[in-house]
Amino acid sequence: MDFASMDSAQLTMVGSGFSALLSMHFTIQLLSQHLFYWKNPKEQKAIIMIIIMAPLYAVDSFVGLLDIRGSKAFFMFLDSVKECYEAVAIAKFLALMYSYLNISISKNIVPDEIKGREIHHSFPMNLFQPHTARLDHRTLKLLKHWTWQFVIIRPVCSILMIALQILGVYPSWLSWTFTIILNISFSVAMYSLVVFYHVFSKELQPHKPLSKFICIKGIVFFSFWQGLLLKILVALGVIKSHHFWLDVEHLQEAIQNVLICVEMVFFSVMQQYAYHVAPYSGDVHAKLSQKKNE
Repeated sequence: MDFASMDSAQLTMVGSGFSALLSMHFTIQLLSQHLFYWKNPKEQKAIIMIIIMAPLYAVDSFVGLLDIRGSKAFFMFLDSVKECYEAVAIAKFLALMYSYLNISISKNIVPDEIKGREIHHSFPMNLFQPHTARLDHRTLKLLKHWTWQFVIIRPVCSILMIALQILGVYPSWLSWTFTIILNISFSVAMYSLVVFYHVFSKELQPHKPLSKFICIKGIVFFSFWQGLLLKILVALGVIKSHHFWLDVEHLQEAIQNVLICVEMVFFSVMQQYAYHVAPYSGDVHAKLSQKKNE
């Protein structure tokens, strides 16, 4: 492959494709380790669902680059794929935290040592909930519902948005309406994770919850807020078309897709630390060592 003869468009495509492949490589590596040391299906299924998020974002963004001149409905579909999976990952993350503390909502299991903990709600949630609530089965179920509402609302809004875009009845006020609804829904889901983490930060410490949370929050941050910032910079004329090989109409999508491809490599590497297989491989290592000694 002669890099010297490539123009900026080709180099960008090759670099983005290589980044997507790297993200897939690191994730498949971690995935195969968990499948080999399959000890706790409930927790490890949740982990697998979460770690797939990084390569999915990378591949989705690379597909967007391949057909960068596609329709608005096409880009809306790509964004919807990422964000619908993001909703599932957030719900699985809370389920993983519940599992670490031996909490089961379906079986009505809440360990006695964590019952009665105080949950302090901040603004604006304290407008709808008491400022201080005691932890019990009802409050834990409420936190779960706050995450799962996003899992339901996100695909419903996506289907409506794509259908209206195809039909040509998608004015700007309707676009902003969907944006506000989705942001409120997403914020409530993330709020439930933050509240749970703060209440049980001490008990969760052995499981490296902060690094796990950063992986999810970081991917979401770079996907949404970075895209919003780029949209503003393009609209203000700070980023111009001659900075890239595309016209202004597709500039924001192109830069966003390239950045996500690169950033997902970092998060797929970080996940190897956050979701390391070590907690599940101890018994297997011990058995192997015992056989060698025999």
